[in-house]
Amino acid sequence: RIATRESPLAMWQAEHVAALLSQHGSQVEIVPMVSSGDIDMSPIDGRRSVGVFTKRIQRALLQDEGDVAVHSMKDMPVEQPDGLVLDTYLPREDVRDAFVSADLDEIAALPAGAVVGTSSLRRRSQVLNRRPDLQVVEFRGNVQTRLRKLSENVADCTFLAMAGLNRLGMLADVPANPVDPETMLPAVAQGAIGIECRLDDMRVRDMLAAIHDTPTGQRLAAE
Repeated sequence: RIATRESPLAMWQAEHVAALLSQHGSQVEIVPMVSSGDIDMSPIDGRRSVGVFTKRIQRALLQDEGDVAVHSMKDMPVEQPDGLVLDTYLPREDVRDAFVSADLDEIAALPAGAVVGTSSLRRRSQVLNRRPDLQVVEFRGNVQTRLRKLSENVADCTFLAMAGLNRLGMLADVPANPVDPETMLPAVAQGAIGIECRLDDMRVRDMLAAIHDTPTGQRLAAE
């Protein structure tokens, strides 16, 4: 049983893992659930940004509502809750951020005073360090919600992860340009999918070992 958020990207990740496990002979069921991060639209700050989308899913594992959880690793805190282990990783996608704007293709092209939509403290800090003349407004929600806000002119641009756009097959339809890491350093573990389970569930841990990508695990451990 794969416990997952109901956002399109989270469901894609869960279905991808389900397909991989099925190829190795495992029977898989997807169990969607809503996380607090999907319904709480208050600003994300340094005190609550990490783990806001994951706690409900982790609780599901501890309460035996599911057997594994599939996570975007950039959303994960470094320390695991007691009783859970996160040591299965899939091959990593593009690690870069994407600059998304209907009219412009990079941060440097933004006019003075332009509005940037992001709820990420990392992105906000780097944008204002490079362009202190810009304004930053809160942009919460999944990929589709943030793109809708952009189309409603809430901001002149926003940032998304290239990995998410790639996985959802949206690059042909979204005006996105990858940002060089020298311009905006990606989040720790960005572009990687991790799979979490109960520490003492050796049956499931043996299943997950068949799809683990060692080089990605080594890179994430270093980061």
